[in-house]
Amino acid sequence: MTRKSLIFLALLVGSFLSGCSGKQEGKVDMQEAADRADAILDSVLAEIEPNVRWVHGPTTSDSCTVTRRRTVMTVVSAQRRGSFLGVVDRFWRKSGYRMTAVNNNVDVPAIYARTEDGFEVRLTVADKGQVHFTVDTPCVRFSEVADSTSRATAPLDPQAQYIPRPNIHSDFWSAGDG
Repeated sequence: MTRKSLIFLALLVGSFLSGCSGKQEGKVDMQEAADRADAILDSVLAEIEPNVRWVHGPTTSDSCTVTRRRTVMTVVSAQRRGSFLGVVDRFWRKSGYRMTAVNNNVDVPAIYARTEDGFEVRLTVADKGQVHFTVDTPCVRFSEVADSTSRATAPLDPQAQYIPRPNIHSDFWSAGDG
């Protein structure tokens, strides 16, 4: 295993263990935690100017945590990626989030942070510059979890098995692409 793989694995295991320590946080249930995760995602996406278009990724849950995801469908070119990550990093710091890790890899950068109330947030850039936002809730009281009520800003074929690569051009965020 490479050093980067070991670091990633350690971060992943640490995140899992800290979120599922078995304690159940007060009276907050999984639906309320999912709603808070949606608010976190809504706020960071609203901060990005010019706006980017996004779709919902899958919501997953276990016995006490929920994960909400958003995938950016706007093409964020390699030339604009640093600016994009900078906007998110500054907003999260201004919001009181504690940065837990930063991956400065040119091709697949990522930012990991934790909110004051224990939500794990991350921005990852994947293959072809696809930007993903993910929020993992802390362990809370079990409940059913409904789909997010936040409206996606990009179209997605309801029959699609996978989220496609970013395919929406922005004069600013896509500059230099192609």
